[in-house]
Amino acid sequence: MSRISVRGFAVASATAVTTVGAVVGVASGSTPAVDDNNFEATAADTTLLADIPAGQQAQVQTASLTQQADAQASAADAAAKKSVEEAARIQAAKDAKSKKQAAENKLEQERQDKKDAAERASRSEIRSASSFAQQGSYTVAQVQAIARQMVPADQFQCFSNIVSHESTWNYRASNPSSGAYGLVQALPGTKMASAGADWQTNPATQIKWGLSYMDGRYGSPCGAWSFWQANTWY
Repeated sequence: MSRISVRGFAVASATAVTTVGAVVGVASGSTPAVDDNNFEATAADTTLLADIPAGQQAQVQTASLTQQADAQASAADAAAKKSVEEAARIQAAKDAKSKKQAAENKLEQERQDKKDAAERASRSEIRSASSFAQQGSYTVAQVQAIARQMVPADQFQCFSNIVSHESTWNYRASNPSSGAYGLVQALPGTKMASAGADWQTNPATQIKWGLSYMDGRYGSPCGAWSFWQANTWY
């Protein structure tokens, strides 16, 4: 900013008028009188004008505004780019999470399929009661061997636990007070007739009925064993 006073302007104007007057006087043969003191006094009593931008300073101001605008534009571009990058990062994280979950679900499904296949294979190896030739009598080891061939492998221990508590693997065990009979202590024993007419003397028939009862009422021998542990009966 430059400061231009009225006083300077007045002096310059007076000089210009004097010069013009001199020229006119020369041309007309006379010299006009100009009182320089009046111009000086007038200029001295006049206040300064408001500051104004000079040409060079105006150019600097314009350049500064341009730089500010460029900086703001750059900042806006950077913010927009950052926003896009952040959105892409969030989406990538979501995609990765979805892929991980899908992989875990697939792995779990494969495990379940293998388990189901193993159970099916185990069931296919289970023999029916009718496949065992009836004997006149059976030892505990023989009865247990029959049970291992009839009860699913993953359920055998639970089945064995119940039979051990109920009859100690005695297929002729009888409770005279309640009427319970056989390996699984069916109450009454005549219920086992639904599995075969030889229910009193054939452990395979008793095992067949016991499995059907446990599966039907508790879902499995292990379900029956859990109930037995809580109640000491099933």
